[in-house]
Amino acid sequence: MTLPRIVSHEEWRTAREELLVKEKAATRARDALAAARRGLPMVEIDKEYVFESGDGKATLLDLFAGRDQLVVYHFMFAPEWDAGCRSCSAFLDQIGHLAHLRARGTEFAAVSRAPYTKILPFKARMGWTLPWYSSRESDFNYDFQASFRGDEPYERPGMSCFLRERDRVFHTYSTYERGLDGLGSTTTLLDLTALGRQEEWEEPAGRASALGAPAGSERIRYHDEYED
Repeated sequence: MTLPRIVSHEEWRTAREELLVKEKAATRARDALAAARRGLPMVEIDKEYVFESGDGKATLLDLFAGRDQLVVYHFMFAPEWDAGCRSCSAFLDQIGHLAHLRARGTEFAAVSRAPYTKILPFKARMGWTLPWYSSRESDFNYDFQASFRGDEPYERPGMSCFLRERDRVFHTYSTYERGLDGLGSTTTLLDLTALGRQEEWEEPAGRASALGAPAGSERIRYHDEYED
């Protein structure tokens, strides 16, 4: 194993300050990329999708749970599999408390093609409480390019974001595979959405107050202090 070279504290501090310049540049570039993502156009979803959960049948609008935004994680779990994908499971393990997303009007849900009768025991085994739906009875996974038919059908992990305006649902963004690298925290998930973190400094301007509440960071509470 090749380890970092050993230097004095002064040499380390100089090297660290040089790296900090690059880190700040990366932060600014990431903010600019998120702004460009929020500038994408959106597509209205007029196709009816059917999902299944412990509460019975649901529509895509139902997955919002009354909130303005929805982030869907395309979890690889084909109907013929006995358990969910290991990599997808590791991804869901790192998702934090959903109260912080929900305080910004954003719901999170996993969706797989496996029947809910397979999802439920696996979800219990993993100890997850987040919403997880089966899309087995619809083309949702195929339409959003998380599942593929053909001679060699396959699944791939991904994330899709949706915005709701009353009863109208719009698709705003999707990313797959390596596009998921670095995601999982509340802020990284919000950076994928049309309304973003809802901070005053974000562009395009005006979306911070879209939910009629203080800017994002001013709404942060302990997760048991939010009013749902």
